[in-house]
Parts: sequence; structure tokens; C-alpha cells
Amino acid sequence: MRKIALTSETVELAWVRLTRVAEHVRCGIERTLKEYGFPPLSWYDVLLELDREESGQLRPLEIEKRILMAQYNMSRLLDRMEKAGYVKREICAQDGRGIVVRITRQGRKIREEMWPVYAEAMQREVGEMLTDDETKMLATTLEKLLPSK
Repeated sequence: MRKIALTSETVELAWVRLTRVAEHVRCGIERTLKEYGFPPLSWYDVLLELDREESGQLRPLEIEKRILMAQYNMSRLLDRMEKAGYVKREICAQDGRGIVVRITRQGRKIREEMWPVYAEAMQREVGEMLTDDETKMLATTLEKLLPSK
């Protein structure tokens, strides 16, 4: 049996706090979006990535990588978003085989409407708890934990 190295108490504490804070903040933002009648935060993330592209479209795999979502979750999410009229899946014009996801006018509109509510919730959940210097330090530290591009 392979011996597994134990983490230090500090690493364990950091991990527990990171996951709890992330869940707390996400739930607060999700709750706010729901109160305003908006779709979930994951929908916003997809729409933002599509809207950032000049063409307004990406392959599903590229969206998965950018928002760190598993393929099986992405497929169901795109089904729901397409049914709502926010995205459209099409055959890729470049190779005629692959699928691209394109943001619709309705998708752009809902993303733009969601942003002020999302930004306000983010400020409430994070910005009001930290000074500007603490926020910068947190952002810099957390960036080290993101996968390299």
C-alpha cells in the first residue's frame, strides 16, 4: 500500500477556509441573482466568455477550460441555456464537423442586465469585508493557485 504524505496544518487550514469562503460567497451571489429573477451564476460565466470573443462564439471545450467546468455539466448547462434562447449551438464553419456555441442577442442582453446585480453582490460579499490592499493581496495570492494557461 502506497504511503500518502499528510498536509501541514497550515495547508489544511488554508484549504478549509478557501473552500468555505468560496462556497459562502458563491451562495450569496447566487441568492442575489435569484432574488432578481436572473439565471444562475454559471450562465453568466458562459455568456461572459462568449461575449468576450469578437466572433461571439467558442467551442464547448474552450468554454469548459475557461470556466473550469466538467464536460458532462457543460452539456446540460448549454442545453438549458439554448432552450432559454441565450446561446445557439451550430456546426463549426471552419471544419464542418465540430460544434461552436454562439451567444444570441437575448444572451447579451441578459448578461448586461445581470452585471450590475452581480457586481453589487460581489462588492457586498467580498469588497466590503476587505480593504483595497487586502483585496489586491488576495487576488495576487489566489492567482498562484490557478492552472497556468
